[in-house]
Amino acid sequence: MEKKTDVQVMLRAMEPEDLDVLYQIENDRSLWNIGSTNVPYSRYALHNYIADAKNDIYIDDQLRLMIENEAQEAVGVIDLVGFDPKNQRAELGIIIMRRFRRQGYAHAAISKLIDYTRNVLHLRQIYAVVDVGNAVSYHCLSSLGFSDGSILKEWLYCDGEYKDARIMQLFIEKG
Repeated sequence: MEKKTDVQVMLRAMEPEDLDVLYQIENDRSLWNIGSTNVPYSRYALHNYIADAKNDIYIDDQLRLMIENEAQEAVGVIDLVGFDPKNQRAELGIIIMRRFRRQGYAHAAISKLIDYTRNVLHLRQIYAVVDVGNAVSYHCLSSLGFSDGSILKEWLYCDGEYKDARIMQLFIEKG
């Protein structure tokens, strides 16, 4: 995977104008194997989700941010879920829209999120669950300092079969 170090992104709160992007991402069946979603979302449900989100991880128990490129186009979504304030950790999730993949946006967005978790949220660690066959995500996370952890046997159900997943962790050093 080519790492583009000159890629700049902005992470921002969801806006009502993001409804079409979220609708496209949440209803892309090819992405359902990497998350816990297995049903389509209506525009109404997503509209209410955007309207009701406080964008405060302590209130929502998650943080979902839009990834925007230099041209101010939404290129994807990045989030922290499974927030555990007692143990100061959360699970990383990221989706880059198909036409923007392999251009360095994921690397840039995760890097920004790491800075945010270090300097604002003061988390001790973030982790990701990655399909063992997803070499692109594995290399992206490894290049950002995530360590390879345990293999979770038959953790993900996709296309009628169970697949192994790996836990990748990043311990965040205080800067």
